[in-house]
Amino acid sequence: MTFIPNWEEFEKSAEMLYLRDPINTRYSIKYSHSKGIFLVKITDNKKCLQYKTEVQQDVRKIDKFISNLIRHMASNDN
Repeated sequence: MTFIPNWEEFEKSAEMLYLRDPINTRYSIKYSHSKGIFLVKITDNKKCLQYKTEVQQDVRKIDKFISNLIRHMASNDN
């Protein structure tokens, strides 16, 4: 599992991972209230990318990214 410290790099890598194998790609989101950490993980069973943040502005970016990812998943392109 690879933690990517930069949001822009994570976003690009995660989108590429999804576009390469959309059927097997999945994501999960986890929030730890006691630590104040938000964790996003995306995997295709071969490669796993993770991003961890404590910054409120990053949560908005994550929300926007997940919305775009769901649009990809719901489109008829697959």
